[in-house]
Formats: sequence, structure tokens, C-alpha cells
Amino acid sequence: MNVKDNVILTHDDINNKIRRIAFQIYESNINEKDVILAGIDSNGYVLAKKLKTVLKRISDINPILCKVSIDKRNPASTIKTSILPKDYQNKSLVLVDDVLNSGTTLIYGVKHFLDVPLKQFKTAVLVNRNHKKYPVKADFKGISLSTSLHEHVNIILEGKNFEAILE
Repeated sequence: MNVKDNVILTHDDINNKIRRIAFQIYESNINEKDVILAGIDSNGYVLAKKLKTVLKRISDINPILCKVSIDKRNPASTIKTSILPKDYQNKSLVLVDDVLNSGTTLIYGVKHFLDVPLKQFKTAVLVNRNHKKYPVKADFKGISLSTSLHEHVNIILEGKNFEAILE
């Protein structure tokens, strides 16, 4: 099978999904001055940066980027963020990742941010694969995709041609 046959989101599709998610974040935070976009390193952070660019274009909300470093092999280990808890305390926060598969990474990210009082907490993903092991959901999602456990979704957000590929 040709790789092009496995492309589930093209460059234009991804840009449209990012724009739609940004509008949803804006609608959900219309009365907020700041919104924290906490992107899970690495693709989640790249997605958060792209959401920030669109949010700045479409609204007067100040999107603040936060890089969230989670060891995906050992998510229970210490989670690091690029901004201090006092900087996101009592603010609206959106935890961003590229793919929601089992929910392990997202649930540990959620757990980390629950140690600080927040005004609102939402999650955003580009692809929701519906293989949840934990009770976590994506509040904002680009696409829901039913796949087998043996398949893998590879998201490419760098360079000139973004793609989501089912492998």
C-alpha cells in the first residue's frame, strides 16, 4: 500500500482543524484575558504553538505557551513545565497533545495540573483514536478515528507539508 493511501489528514486538513480548535478555545474562553496552552512535548507543544498563532489572529486573548515534559515510557515520573505553577494558577488552561490513544499521557498531564487551582481546564488533540484506558476525554479534537490497536498514527507538524499518516 502506498504511503499516500494512508494519509488521514493532509496539510490543508490539519490547518483547518487547528483553526477550528482555536475558534473552539476562543469560544470557551471568550471572557478570559489569558489562556495557557500547555503542549505536551514534542508534537503537542508544536500543535500548541500553532494554536497560539491562530488565537492571536482571531481574538484578543493572550495565549501563553507552556511546554509540558512527560516521560511517555514512565508517565508517573516527575512532570516538568516551562512556566511556574503561580503563572497558571487561577487561569484557564488547555492541555494539548497531537494524538489521544490510551489516554495515559493526557491523564498524567491532567493530574499534574490539578495540584494548582485553575479557573477552567480543557484538553485538545488533533487525532482522538478512541482506545481509552483511562477516563479522559478530548474537549477539542480535530478528528475521531477508529483504528486497531496494532495501527499507529504518525503526525508530522514540521516543515512545509503537515500530514497525519496511519501506519
